[in-house]
Amino acid sequence: MLPYQNFQEAEYALGRNLTITETLWFKYSATKSDHILYCHNTFFLFIFYTVLPLPYVFIELMRSKNIDNKFKIQHKIKNSVSDMLDCYKKVLVTFVFAVGPLQIFSFPVIQMIGIRTSLPLPSASEICLQLLAYFLLEDYANYWLHRLLHFKWGYEKIHRVHHEYTAPIAFAAPYAHWAEIIILGLASFIGPVIVPGHMVTFWLWMIVRQMEAVETHSGYDFPWNPLKYIPFYGGAVYHDYHHYVGEKSQSNFASVFTYCDTIYGTNKGYRWYQKEVYEKAREKLKQK
Repeated sequence: MLPYQNFQEAEYALGRNLTITETLWFKYSATKSDHILYCHNTFFLFIFYTVLPLPYVFIELMRSKNIDNKFKIQHKIKNSVSDMLDCYKKVLVTFVFAVGPLQIFSFPVIQMIGIRTSLPLPSASEICLQLLAYFLLEDYANYWLHRLLHFKWGYEKIHRVHHEYTAPIAFAAPYAHWAEIIILGLASFIGPVIVPGHMVTFWLWMIVRQMEAVETHSGYDFPWNPLKYIPFYGGAVYHDYHHYVGEKSQSNFASVFTYCDTIYGTNKGYRWYQKEVYEKAREKLKQK
């Protein structure tokens, strides 16, 4: 909740006029508690998780009607409406019983690390730099937590649920055991803990991370995807291999980038697969 009664007080405190975005933020957040603003994350995650996979669902259904699509990574796998709807419903249950409570009860941590809701709003450059830091820090932490979940006990008791989809679909991005949601969710908090920022930046971080997870689990490799031009970006093909190998996978643990797998030598199997299997299969499909 902002400590100002009106625009004039806010402008006096800042020593300047409010920008358009700051005016909008004042109107929206002035009477809302910080806890309520933080809990917006749950709403955003639900909305973006529901909406973002829909284009992939449409493409998948078109394929099921014998409309050829050469961008499907595991092109022999087809998913029905009931398959995808079943996945969606199971994830919603996890949202209610794991993600929601985690968002609500983690608010004291947000207060402790200093995520602010006050004015001024961060600049675009500040937001971009913080998001980059969040991605790099989350990727490193996620690599090790994910790798630990592939030890026998962690896989059999927890991580095997996420690997039920050997050919991932967009709705399966957050499909996991509730314990995994919490464990890997910790990695998402590493960046904000080390580089705390504004609540708006925190919202954007959670939204963009969800967008990336959906794309990574989409099961499609589109050549015009602009994310391909990001250095060391893994993408759908990279993570699809991890699901394809399944329980025996000791490769491609990183969530976003490839640098950790390269440094620690956990992408050798993928490099062979990409060269000897995937690329050759793509060429055969293009010739049809």
